[in-house]
Amino acid sequence: MQAPLLAIDGLRTVFRTPSGEVAAVDGVSLAVPRGRTLGIVGESGCGKSMLSLSVMRLVPRPGRIAAGSVKLEGRNLLTLSPAEMRDVRGGQVAMIFQEPMTSLNPVHAIGDQIIEAMQAHEPGARDLRDRAIEALRRVRIPAPERRLDEYPHQLSGGMRQRVMIAMALACRPKLLIADEPTTALDVTVQAQILDLLRELQAETGMSIILITHDLGVVAEMADEVAVMYAGRVVEQAPARAIFEDPQHPYTLGLLGSIPRLDEEREKLLAIEGTVPPPFALPPGCRFAPRCPFAVKACEAAMPPLHELAEGHYAACIRAPVEQAVAA
Repeated sequence: MQAPLLAIDGLRTVFRTPSGEVAAVDGVSLAVPRGRTLGIVGESGCGKSMLSLSVMRLVPRPGRIAAGSVKLEGRNLLTLSPAEMRDVRGGQVAMIFQEPMTSLNPVHAIGDQIIEAMQAHEPGARDLRDRAIEALRRVRIPAPERRLDEYPHQLSGGMRQRVMIAMALACRPKLLIADEPTTALDVTVQAQILDLLRELQAETGMSIILITHDLGVVAEMADEVAVMYAGRVVEQAPARAIFEDPQHPYTLGLLGSIPRLDEEREKLLAIEGTVPPPFALPPGCRFAPRCPFAVKACEAAMPPLHELAEGHYAACIRAPVEQAVAA
């Protein structure tokens, strides 16, 4: 089999607090194949965004990466010098965020910001303005020659997100990390952005890590899905298997909370409680206090991911779920 573009192994990111160190990402291992899309889903606070910041080595203080490796084409990004990592960011791995207005500089024209990103990785390159215009045209922004000299506040939310995508792809990265790229957009613009990402992936062959809480977006975009809860991956499988045969109670709860057109329900299912904070994790399985299938044994030890079918892993001692339901 071909080696993955990105391989994350045992990644652990911790924050220092008055009560000691707590883990926001706790022993995560994932792989992103070339030209494919990995969807990472879970509730707010489960560690999705911190995982992406760890890959980019942008963990805010007082956080730090305490263990593990993040290998891009076999090269461990965690061992690179700050200067080497700056070359990786944007040049080989790029990232777009959910709210472009906070990512774009409001006092600089968008063209200047795109050109600055290209200059950082290609010093001395010529015709950068023409390339910036082409980058805007590539993400379907009308009249790119005029838009190049406009400021972020003059653009709509969808247009600003397209500018962020253009900036991220300006240096042709091998991997794009999209952290909730459509959350702040209406559904029509959301569909356009997702279509655009698919088209650009087909054109360039880049890999995508798509971080979202929206399972509809995952169903539309992802080839592989990792479900995160309280800093850990609790289920991982091909996207089709996640939707057709979920095996972790948390995944079942997420899917059950989505309204469906093909069945009638008086009310949607809900997962009781909230994601536990990193400084107050329960013993054993972290989902056990909220799990309808939990038994006493769930509190004994944290269950590891184990393979239930080819490529389908779940961290639950009662999986497969058919047995848990029957019991």
